[in-house]
Amino acid sequence: MSQLDQLLAGVAAARVRYLTEVGKLTEAQAHWKPSPEVWSAVENTEHLYWAEHGGIWGIWRALLAKQMGNPVWEGELIHRGLPIETIIERTWRPKEQVPAIAAPCMGGPFIFWLSAFANLQQPLSDLCVALANEDLETIIHPHAISGPLDIRQRFEFLRFHIDRHRNQVMALGLV
Repeated sequence: MSQLDQLLAGVAAARVRYLTEVGKLTEAQAHWKPSPEVWSAVENTEHLYWAEHGGIWGIWRALLAKQMGNPVWEGELIHRGLPIETIIERTWRPKEQVPAIAAPCMGGPFIFWLSAFANLQQPLSDLCVALANEDLETIIHPHAISGPLDIRQRFEFLRFHIDRHRNQVMALGLV
């Protein structure tokens, strides 16, 4: 199994964990918030959709820009070789401010956001086909908080991020 296949499988497994555990909630449970500053399961799921959607789009953009000789990032790769957990530990505060583009803003039916989030696996798989013959460490797509991440780190981030929000939803104590 190639490194890219392993990374894709890691994201797929995190997605299944999220959908299996969080998907047990009823619509009413999914909208419940213990306080205004804590996200509901619906908000967490909508955020995951927007964040991953933007991440996949950004990786495609970075890949095509590199292939055309005009990379989206040129500069010091301050996280070269590091796993995403180390990068997050070094760059994130305990409670980060979500970038506006990834903020939950629509709400609505929980089942819709679960379906939308589940369906991101296909565009991610399609992206892996396009990345199959690329050197993952030479394609850089910066993260809004952590800075320049290579494609391996970006895939690790997707897995990490899904698990992080699954843990946040599970901490609500609804399941």
